[in-house]
Amino acid sequence: MTELSAPIVWWIAAGLAVALELATGTFYLLMFALGLACAALAAHAGASFTLQLVVASAVGGGAVAAWHVRRTKHPRSAPAQSNPDVNLDIGQRLQVDTWSSDGTARVQYRGTAWTARYAGPGNPSAGWHVVRAVEGNVLVVERA
Repeated sequence: MTELSAPIVWWIAAGLAVALELATGTFYLLMFALGLACAALAAHAGASFTLQLVVASAVGGGAVAAWHVRRTKHPRSAPAQSNPDVNLDIGQRLQVDTWSSDGTARVQYRGTAWTARYAGPGNPSAGWHVVRAVEGNVLVVERA
């Protein structure tokens, strides 16, 4: 039986970390895999096992820390149903003539009939409204 060399072991570990990331969707595992890959490169360069461990932990841990800092400084964007960068209907104005007692209305918007649901403060009233979200085929609106 052939013994595996240190670089091969590091590459296998990096590959397993990437596979685990693909299965779980945890981006931090990619940063950890980056550290493992750098340790494999250090092993190819002839570094001692201790230095390989230091490289793996420094690069992997540093990448995880840097990604964590980036995520805390850049908050997540709004969900797609209420994000104007994803859905161009968000922020558009429409006229509501009458409201039903359940807080919905039928409105004409973009040349077709839509169901609108009131999500603003107080009771809905006729007039101009602004689209705040789109949930399926329902426009969630507030008073303009």
